[in-house]
Amino acid sequence: MKKIRAAVIGLGFIGRQHVEAVRRIPGAEVVAVIGRNRERIAALAEELDVPYSFTSLEEMLGQIEVDVIHNCTPTVSHYEINKKALENGIHVYSEKPLTLDSASAYKLTELAREKGLATGTNFIFRNSAMVQEMQERVANGSIGRVLTVQGEYLQDWMLYDTDYDWRLEPAVGGPSRAVADIGSHCMDAVQYICGSRIRRLCCRMIVAHPVRKKVEKNSTFSVEKGKVLGEIEVTNEDAAFIMAEMENGTQAILHISQILAGKKNALRVIIGGSKAALTWDQEQPDRLHIGNRDTGNEEIYVGEQYMTGHARAYASLPNGHPVAWSEAMKNGVEHFYRTIREGTQAEEDKEYATFADAAYIMKLIEACLESDRTGEWVTVEP
Repeated sequence: MKKIRAAVIGLGFIGRQHVEAVRRIPGAEVVAVIGRNRERIAALAEELDVPYSFTSLEEMLGQIEVDVIHNCTPTVSHYEINKKALENGIHVYSEKPLTLDSASAYKLTELAREKGLATGTNFIFRNSAMVQEMQERVANGSIGRVLTVQGEYLQDWMLYDTDYDWRLEPAVGGPSRAVADIGSHCMDAVQYICGSRIRRLCCRMIVAHPVRKKVEKNSTFSVEKGKVLGEIEVTNEDAAFIMAEMENGTQAILHISQILAGKKNALRVIIGGSKAALTWDQEQPDRLHIGNRDTGNEEIYVGEQYMTGHARAYASLPNGHPVAWSEAMKNGVEHFYRTIREGTQAEEDKEYATFADAAYIMKLIEACLESDRTGEWVTVEP
């Protein structure tokens, strides 16, 4: 088996999760970490037992060879880093949103196609075992025709006006915040489960605090905050309500919020079929609720004996041993690495999200912004 050598760029919360995921994959290793501060990234490399550390992708090029980079930097850095890696023949697994706008996302998609390289985007939830099971049951028709779709992704970490994160600044995080950050996950999961893209939508956005206090903070999910550095005007949204129509005619409604007290990472998807309904809650990720009209409702756990089709492969632990968020992270990376080993990047319908998938999500984000601005429904072109 060819050993895949990976470099992880950006060692905040999510970057460390990428390191952990790669290390759980047979035949893969993290050989380098990259960060802007030389002393800090060297210390992190020693702490994580990674052989090399660099302050930029450019510094690494020509010194060591890697097969893939994991781009875990803020959104503003995604395009240039991903482009540089692709131009140098390196496969790319990137955090989301893929770029600041759809045009640059499609440029990366086309560059990867020209270079014959594999690309992946960390829309982690589609790689959860029960999301795979939902996709399987929709595809095999066991729940009947899909009638309605409901999705919600609710958090409370931006509830107060003293809650600050780099995503508040459009130049760094982009013009959309809640929709781009977590709504993108919800849209990707819904599209993947239903096997159909969102084609039209109407969106209303909410800015809870037009002015927020900018505070010192070590990382996105850091509990400790430093001194107040000043105030900033907020233009990107804290919450959104999205009505959507899918290509197959199914109607969907999505509720996205980062200001709902008590909700931590509450992604939930409900698929209403003509025979049965499916409900999955990310905070209870190893369970799937199956709603029936004429018989009792069911709740199944992740277990090979309960699951169907390709989803059985996602039951990596015995029934009753919760298969959760970190497992979904590993699943996506593992399937991406399989593509690299097998050279099947030109094939469509991957179980992980490709750059093409992520570029279309960028179109949906832009459509949400346009709809909120105009008050009209927006059609998204293929």
